[in-house]
Amino acid sequence: MPFDRPPRPRTTLVPLVILGFALACTPAGPKGFNAAGLAGPEIRPPLPKPDLVLRDTQGAPFDLKRETAGYLTLLFFGYTHCPDLCPVQLANIAAAMKRLDPEVTGRIKVIFVTVDPRRDTPAVVRAWLDHFNPGFIGLTGDSASIAYAFTQLRLGHPMAPQPVAGDTSRYTVNHTVLVLAFTADDLAHVAYPTGIRPDQWANDLRLLVKAG
Repeated sequence: MPFDRPPRPRTTLVPLVILGFALACTPAGPKGFNAAGLAGPEIRPPLPKPDLVLRDTQGAPFDLKRETAGYLTLLFFGYTHCPDLCPVQLANIAAAMKRLDPEVTGRIKVIFVTVDPRRDTPAVVRAWLDHFNPGFIGLTGDSASIAYAFTQLRLGHPMAPQPVAGDTSRYTVNHTVLVLAFTADDLAHVAYPTGIRPDQWANDLRLLVKAG
């Protein structure tokens, strides 16, 4: 995959006050979800899927709840100029998807929401996602709508752009790199930080498709 942009400082993550919620260290969540065998830490209590309507890479409205109903939904906030963590997360998910049977991948939707709508036009997002998997769904919109989604998910807020070496045309955006996994019950039971290997992703996706 071509990432020929000049080196940038490593992305700094938004402080999440231990992710803004407790991971696998609070009382047990609702009956019916079993986190056994999962590589990702469990969210307790699980997070409801946010009310979020943005634009897809074709410019059409995309209602997150409606368009992903009944699917295992991986929701990831990032940006195409991210120098390291965003491409790593998506590359690992894409590699995992190649290991899965079509009946499993057909029940999964991967949603990428940009936190940099100034640079991430629909065309830019589409071209970038195609490097990983043409089936990944890219969304963009105004900053207020994206910030509202962060609030609903207790992820804080995307931080203001930070110029690189005083050049206002080049900047990084601080953001969470967690991938939230919403099962078919529209609840995020698991949050995936960086460092999850493709084989671990593949195992978890097989299990999560059956959950919820």
